[in-house]
Amino acid sequence: MSGEFFRVALMSALGALLIWAAVTDLRSRIISNRLNLAIATLAPLWWIASGLPLWPGAALQLLLGVIVFAAFAALFAFGLMGGGDVKLLGALALWFPWPVLLSLIVLMAIAGGGVTIATVIDHKLRHREGQPEIPYGVAISLAGLWVIGERYLNHFA
Repeated sequence: MSGEFFRVALMSALGALLIWAAVTDLRSRIISNRLNLAIATLAPLWWIASGLPLWPGAALQLLLGVIVFAAFAALFAFGLMGGGDVKLLGALALWFPWPVLLSLIVLMAIAGGGVTIATVIDHKLRHREGQPEIPYGVAISLAGLWVIGERYLNHFA
């Protein structure tokens, strides 16, 4: 019973941090390093609470985090993503096994399209100059919240 309590508490903390990431990105277009560090730091506690073995489980999660971070850092290098978004994705990759992580990335892309369209429309309606800054942390957070919800709310998953 207490193990399940800690798993739910950690997932709730992750959900709260994702909501915070979305709100701050929407307001200021910045996802703080402290927030990303908190998400990454809680992941090993999640591994322990979930009974994930150090080898190969935790090692695979670390590898996934590095791969996701490197892939999206390349997009950052081309100016296609913000640094906070890349760090948020890398931190989230520490939490989920690769099939769930792939779902998260697909959901993020779909939500990102909606966020982009809404941002561009808002940019045009307000007659702002320059390129709109897309708060992609909103899409990342929505995708993260979706996969968390799937785990706890969908009894068929």
